[in-house]
Amino acid sequence: MSDEIRIEHQKLIALIAQTLASVGVPAPNRDIEAELMAEADLLGVPSHGVRMLPLIVRSIRDGKANPNPQIRILRERAATCLLDGDNGLGRFVSVQAMNHAIARAKQFGIGACVATRVTHWGRAHAYAYRAALAGCVGICTTNAIPNMLAYGSTRPLLGNNPLAIAVPRGARDPIVLDLAMSQAAVGKIGTYLREGKAAPTNWGLDANGNPTSDPAAILASNKVLPFGDHKGAGLALMMELLTGALSGGLFSFEVFQREQSGLDPNSSKLFIALDVGAFVDQDRFAQRVDDLLAWLRDAEPGVTITYPGERGWHTRDQNLRDGVPIHREIVEQLQGIGVILKDEG
Repeated sequence: MSDEIRIEHQKLIALIAQTLASVGVPAPNRDIEAELMAEADLLGVPSHGVRMLPLIVRSIRDGKANPNPQIRILRERAATCLLDGDNGLGRFVSVQAMNHAIARAKQFGIGACVATRVTHWGRAHAYAYRAALAGCVGICTTNAIPNMLAYGSTRPLLGNNPLAIAVPRGARDPIVLDLAMSQAAVGKIGTYLREGKAAPTNWGLDANGNPTSDPAAILASNKVLPFGDHKGAGLALMMELLTGALSGGLFSFEVFQREQSGLDPNSSKLFIALDVGAFVDQDRFAQRVDDLLAWLRDAEPGVTITYPGERGWHTRDQNLRDGVPIHREIVEQLQGIGVILKDEG
């Protein structure tokens, strides 16, 4: 028996939306949440896809996540705003926040929105990507519960606070860089464990502080390593300041003190949009982007250069054709909340 099943992309979106509707999430909240959650699986990142649905359902039932948040702008100037997400579902609130940044960028050339009191947003890629679809360079980051070693510490002190940057390419798929400040996102380590893969030894340490290729040992020890040693830790600290401090909200360790499930309520996020047309003609920009990619592709014979996000677009095309793969362990977890996925592969 295969370790995974495949389901048609639109059916996956519909199942997620139906499940969210059953716990009181109204439209369009549930529709946006379902679209972005399924998008992660579609692009080959199951750590941030439908696997997270049981956590959201439990959090709504337990009153930790607000299914129908009253989003408010607390402070604003012409090109900026501070938004209170009322601990609504993170994908929905984050789309609203990036939309505020995009709207301001279209008027002033640059727009920024800091959102506070937001739950887990899934994948950073989704929001920078949507800015790029609107003809903007999109940038976003968030703080998260401490899950990464830093500065020689023996326990997690910082979140692996991800950063995403997306650059539009006209009618083509944008370039999207999405990276955690750790060598690998915790969810990716979990994916390796689920799929029986050995992890690179620079991803984390075991309980004794030794490098290990065992994903289970890394997750059990909670000793995830920053990328580039001090560089990843330093960037994580700066992302913390650009979110928790700039919002006047909570830092990662304070988020964790209140809630440890991974839902990350009361976390903060930063969304920035740069309207390309405010700086250069859109077609000229797209051409220059393509010129650089072409040069990289041909610069060294026999070497294949893959730009950030490219593998995801190829995976998307395959999964739209063959169905979105869902690991059977995730299928079983979904059955626990009444979601039944049937193999259509």
